[in-house]
Amino acid sequence: TLSGDSGGVHINSGIPNHAFYRFAKALGGPAWKLPGGIWYEAMRKLSSDSTFTDMVSTTLMIAAARHGDGSRVHRALTQAWRDVGL
Repeated sequence: TLSGDSGGVHINSGIPNHAFYRFAKALGGPAWKLPGGIWYEAMRKLSSDSTFTDMVSTTLMIAAARHGDGSRVHRALTQAWRDVGL
């Protein structure tokens, strides 16, 4: 397991959860603040038929709308998705 991952709780919890973990770690601060707001808004827009691609595009759209396309937040989220293979 990764150091600081409490026995692999984040890395082993699913692809979107691991992307969120990486995104939150890259930004620092409380995860429920900035990254949590993006995830919450995305989850409200998605449905049970949504795909990984829908999740990626929706979170990136929200990050760009809130913080600017190419902003530090948008870049961190883009990298988090790349890190998990999406």
